[in-house]
Amino acid sequence: MALALFDLDNTLLADDSDFLWGCFLVDKGLVDKSTYDEANKRFYDEYKQGTLNIFEFLAFSLKPLTLYPREKLDVLHSEFMQKHIEPVMTEKGKKQIQLHRDKGDVIVIITATNSFVTGPIAEAFKVDALIATDPEIINGQYTGKVAGTPCFQEGKKTRLNHWLKNTSHNLDNSTFYSDSHNDISLLECVTTPVAVDPDDELKATALERNWEIRSFR
Repeated sequence: MALALFDLDNTLLADDSDFLWGCFLVDKGLVDKSTYDEANKRFYDEYKQGTLNIFEFLAFSLKPLTLYPREKLDVLHSEFMQKHIEPVMTEKGKKQIQLHRDKGDVIVIITATNSFVTGPIAEAFKVDALIATDPEIINGQYTGKVAGTPCFQEGKKTRLNHWLKNTSHNLDNSTFYSDSHNDISLLECVTTPVAVDPDDELKATALERNWEIRSFR
């Protein structure tokens, strides 16, 4: 069974779920607007530029999860899904997932965004597995720290390799869809790399290496 790997933000989604979650928290008045909104935009810009310090960002993005009980967070996430995520789930992305499902492929979303934000989104896309950055949970409460390796840049390869070792799968005849130059090292590992609505750096790399370029928008 071949693997079909999909990045999430700006690939299957026509936006960034991490950034949107931050905007949602600001809109709900759950974080201080003046400081949080500015930092959220700065980190997003740094991600796009390839200069993001992932541990600095995670310290920022995971802190709000420590402020509320899990039950409250789950209620908030349901509203977030309805208002912000469902409208940006790309139809072409859904169809591509279905094409792989019809072929009998194993479909995996692999994303740097934390699993609290992305777990329900992966369920909505009906994929077989999610590999994401995992927030630490102790006694049922988020601590604001990361459990294990962040699923970002080279960390995506680390997390994927760990998942492969614990499953019966491998990268033979694999496909990976991504929009971001942050994923170039993982795109190099699969049989069929596909640049989806790529940023400028990934587009240049895809053209140079004759990778497929397509749009889910």
